[in-house]
Amino acid sequence: MDNQMSLAADTKEGALAQKIMAHARSTLLINMRFLDMALYKFMLMPSEQHAFATDGRCMYYNPRAVIDAYKSEPSNPARTYLHMALHCIFQHPFVSPLIDRRAWDFACDAAAEHAINELGLASLDCGRQDRQTAAISKLQGEVKTLTAERIYRYLMDNPKKAAALYNHAMHFFADKHDPWYIVIISISQSASIGFPYIDAGLRRNEIIAGWKYIANRVQLDLETFGARHGSHAGSLTQNLLEVNREKYDYSTFLRRFAVLGEEIQVNDEEFDYIFYTYGMKLYEKVPLIEPLEYKDVMRIKEFVIAIDTSGSVAGKVVQAFLQKTYNILKQTESFFSKINIHIIQCDAEIQDITMISELEDIEVYIKTKKLRGFGGTDFRPVFRYVDRAIELREFSNLRGLIYFTDGYGTYPELPTKYNTAFVFVEDPHGEMLIPDVPVWAIKLVLRSDEL
Repeated sequence: MDNQMSLAADTKEGALAQKIMAHARSTLLINMRFLDMALYKFMLMPSEQHAFATDGRCMYYNPRAVIDAYKSEPSNPARTYLHMALHCIFQHPFVSPLIDRRAWDFACDAAAEHAINELGLASLDCGRQDRQTAAISKLQGEVKTLTAERIYRYLMDNPKKAAALYNHAMHFFADKHDPWYIVIISISQSASIGFPYIDAGLRRNEIIAGWKYIANRVQLDLETFGARHGSHAGSLTQNLLEVNREKYDYSTFLRRFAVLGEEIQVNDEEFDYIFYTYGMKLYEKVPLIEPLEYKDVMRIKEFVIAIDTSGSVAGKVVQAFLQKTYNILKQTESFFSKINIHIIQCDAEIQDITMISELEDIEVYIKTKKLRGFGGTDFRPVFRYVDRAIELREFSNLRGLIYFTDGYGTYPELPTKYNTAFVFVEDPHGEMLIPDVPVWAIKLVLRSDEL
């Protein structure tokens, strides 16, 4: 580490590179005040091994590479600095090492460079952006919103088209992504591979939390004070919305429908072991007290799954949604052994009602049931059916209804007495807008890859 610091402190080359990096940061700050926290978040760290790279805490740069980049195009260091800052703001480095690196690297570089291009700042113009035009045009024809997540999904879903796009990867390249995928055991280990300050364990979580805060702050500042950038900041804004949108845990969400009830099992929490062992000792294996054979637990007993079978809801997506729901519910700690689930298919009117009393019947339903309907969308018939079922005491303590839909239909005017959630699957290409739901309902948006 001391040897690397000397590159900046003790040599003319190192001192010049340090000034160039500082100038790059100042140039960005003058034009984009809303990025001040992000631009000063990094510890600038000279490195003999890497031209440019970041692990979220440090920005590594090779002094010779910085000087050569500046000589080639004076705007290059500033653009690369912003490129790395956007990676961190957009949470690009903080992924599993198991991700497809080639696809993720290209997706992240394309998202960052496109956001920079859309800012339209002359101080960031350089030759590589002209060479990016062809690939950007192809992506925009397929992926409406160019965030790394959407580009990655497109590349993984279309391997043949992805192979052609990878030929353009060099035009988007600015920094090495090696530290993103390194599983570090110790700081000394990280130093041995050229990243002396790469963080391990809890320290990495702190870095992620710090960049999440910055991403929220940048979005707020951009919305409040960045109006002068107008539509030029469109891609930057879209990436921030992707990063800052609330992430949902579907299994946690389902637990909202749990109720308190008794389940046959040993209740260790209310069992007094002192009396038990005393009896075993005093009366030779005859306990004075035995464990309770029941226990009060919070589990899901009854609820309604409504499926929008209008023409705009695809059968495979419906099947994936039901399969995910079943996979969660079949966990013994989530569900009572006896259940009361009504699965309703409905477009403009109810097409099918299936009542489930055994959890395994859901799996049979998924494999054998045909979807019916494919007309318009009206949510009200389902709610009228459920209200009537409650009146007829077909439900004893209904906690919730999940309506899987595209959202375009007629909603009930009055709130329900039970929790109601409208579940949407996000369009991976960004073409479909998720509509608003009534204020009394829960809106849950799942990614297609989460199914």
